[in-house]
Amino acid sequence: MADARIGLDRTHADALDAADPLARFRERFAGHDDGLIYLDGNSLGRLPLVTAARVADEVGVRWGQRLIRGWDEGWMEMPVRVADALGAAVLGAAAGQTVLGDSTTVCFYKLASAALAMRPGRTQIVTDEDNFPTDRYVLEGLAAAHGLEIVWLAVPPDAGVTPELVASAVGPDTALVTFSHVAYRSGFMADMAAVSRVAHDAGALGLWDLSHSVGSVPLALDADGADLAVGCTYKYLNAGPGAPAFMYAREGLQDELRQPIWGWLGRRDPFEMGPGYSVAPGISGLLSGTPPVLGMACVEEGVRLIAEAGIDAIRRKGIELTSLAMALADSTLSALGVGVGSPRDPQRRGAHVALSHADAQRLCRELTARDVIPDFRQPEVIRVGLSPLTTRFVDVWDGLEVLRELLDG
Repeated sequence: MADARIGLDRTHADALDAADPLARFRERFAGHDDGLIYLDGNSLGRLPLVTAARVADEVGVRWGQRLIRGWDEGWMEMPVRVADALGAAVLGAAAGQTVLGDSTTVCFYKLASAALAMRPGRTQIVTDEDNFPTDRYVLEGLAAAHGLEIVWLAVPPDAGVTPELVASAVGPDTALVTFSHVAYRSGFMADMAAVSRVAHDAGALGLWDLSHSVGSVPLALDADGADLAVGCTYKYLNAGPGAPAFMYAREGLQDELRQPIWGWLGRRDPFEMGPGYSVAPGISGLLSGTPPVLGMACVEEGVRLIAEAGIDAIRRKGIELTSLAMALADSTLSALGVGVGSPRDPQRRGAHVALSHADAQRLCRELTARDVIPDFRQPEVIRVGLSPLTTRFVDVWDGLEVLRELLDG
């Protein structure tokens, strides 16, 4: 971890950049030399230059010239083909267990609904009060529709869900245990394997939201015993606004799993156009409607970049970036009312840091006006997202120096 004593010396950040094996990736993104200090890649990643070229090809050639023939020339296979590449490069998932499709909210709804249907007679869902809002809202809707109870776990603002906390809440009535692997506010990274074991010991299924994990930390869904998972692709995977999310379902569940949105592409023989619904075998049974081809092309290019860089190298830089940010906060910002709301242990921390201040919302506006783009989260969090392929160490130093000037001015 970075030593807090180095926080006042920008040359240390320069030296880290000079030694960074991932530094060469930055120039492969749009805006890499625009002078903007972009600290919000955990909300929307920068545009890879290759993605702009890929979308132009999909639009101008495959759509513009090949037209309907594109479906027989690779489009129809994209939901599984691109998802398998994602599984291999990032998720730690064997082929045939991941698929791309709808928005994160719709994917989460599908998997949560399917999991509850697999545990009839059980009446409880366990999640935490600080889980990502869309997950909480979907769960509240399902609970209201099916007469279920949600057991809300309270977590410290700078931490997250532990196996011990989950064990204190689950029991014979628990149908579903669901959390974000990396908490969206604090950046706390849960112990997936241990929490999954707790859920299984109670006879429940587990559903993980990987939106703040995928592309920033190594994942091992198969090895860690995950049942189900969902995640977006527009953060660290750099697939663009509204890009399709993915769903993971371990192979042993797929024959029983029945998602609630029955669409033509989730049918065993979609082009038969026949009466009734017979679910497709395997992971394709989670599909519903026509694949969003342009978005999936963006996902594919983002996955290729991650695979080329290597998720372990990305993780190492993510730890170094967040450690530097926390060291700077301790050494130059704490006396000005800034606290650190993220785990100190780098093994329990994702790739973003939560800085707390009573006037965080105003500070975020003023930082943005000075071309430093962080992210504000209620109630008083300046969220600093550090995307390892595009964020330099000097970006961290310079961005937090601007924050210090605003506070000291």
